[in-house]
Amino acid sequence: MGKKIVILMVAVVVVVLSGCGNNNGDGYLEIKGSDTMVNLGQQWADTYMDANSEVSLAVTGGGSGTGIAGLLNDNLDIAQSSRKITQEELDAAAQKNLDVYEFVVGQDAISVIVNDANPVAELTMDELKQIFTGEITQWAQLGWEEGGAISLYSRQSNSGTHVFFWETVLNQADWATNTMFMPGTSSIYEGVAADRDAIGYVGVAYVNHGVHAVNVGLDKTGPFIDPTIRANVDSGKYPIARPLYFYVNGKPEGAVLDYLQWVLSAEGIDVLETVGFYRNSPEYEQANANLFQALDLK
Repeated sequence: MGKKIVILMVAVVVVVLSGCGNNNGDGYLEIKGSDTMVNLGQQWADTYMDANSEVSLAVTGGGSGTGIAGLLNDNLDIAQSSRKITQEELDAAAQKNLDVYEFVVGQDAISVIVNDANPVAELTMDELKQIFTGEITQWAQLGWEEGGAISLYSRQSNSGTHVFFWETVLNQADWATNTMFMPGTSSIYEGVAADRDAIGYVGVAYVNHGVHAVNVGLDKTGPFIDPTIRANVDSGKYPIARPLYFYVNGKPEGAVLDYLQWVLSAEGIDVLETVGFYRNSPEYEQANANLFQALDLK
């Protein structure tokens, strides 16, 4: 968490070369990307359009990588992403003379979920790595003697959540061969809710009936941190927390700028929290303010 904050506090976030970009000034916006954020994005869009009937917004998922690819192909106005843009993607933007700007629109705690029948309440980062790489295969190895073979649910590789979990928890090790790679976050939630031996990971807004999030510790000595408490994300105590991003091509203007400002306003934050995600920490708010100032956005 601390590393991400430091990166964002340098102010102008992501700018790649100088180009025309897509700064859409008309009344139709196409937004695509993170499956974790798709319900949030649709709620934002619906609420915004209720008060701004002259603007039409289309929000779809498909994964963070899909959204960023669409942005770099100039097919979108906004890419929603649950992971930071990669250097490879920045290089692709540079080759096309694109300006890509990054705004943090909220925070998420990737929550490791198990079925409500599962009594396991705490896991270390190393235990999670061993589970998802196949070193630990039975719940009995983790103290649940009545449990069976562990069923593993993951997102597909185009998912920002998949990438973040793979880098942060697995340290880029290979996934267990029996891992089921699901097309969406809802598929993971539904799979774990229906299988008492299952484990998966979702955005905190998807922790719902039939499953519970385990508290996560850096090691056996703890403390074990609850992802469903916002203060644990703001403080950096929860080890699998991350920002949620909007990426745009070019200095935002017109409908793109108005929508971005609304998302970051009190009304947008209210929608964010109602859906189940967390508002920005002061550090992320300052990073956005620095970028607005640098771009002379009003």
